[in-house]
Amino acid sequence: MRHRLKTRAGKSVYALRKVTSEPVFGVIKAVMGFRSFLLRGYEAAQGEWSLVCMAFNLKRLHVLTR
Repeated sequence: MRHRLKTRAGKSVYALRKVTSEPVFGVIKAVMGFRSFLLRGYEAAQGEWSLVCMAFNLKRLHVLTR
């Protein structure tokens, strides 16, 4: 990893992590408090995750339209 971060290409690829999805998951975990699924089974967890994503998008929409 140290070698990758010393190269120009490695730095640019690693910098993309901040831009893509990692901040979204950080907000969902830290701000919204979603740490684990409460329901069992794939379909139930998928539905629960859809609700979490909708809540995040509504929260984001509210912040951006002030």
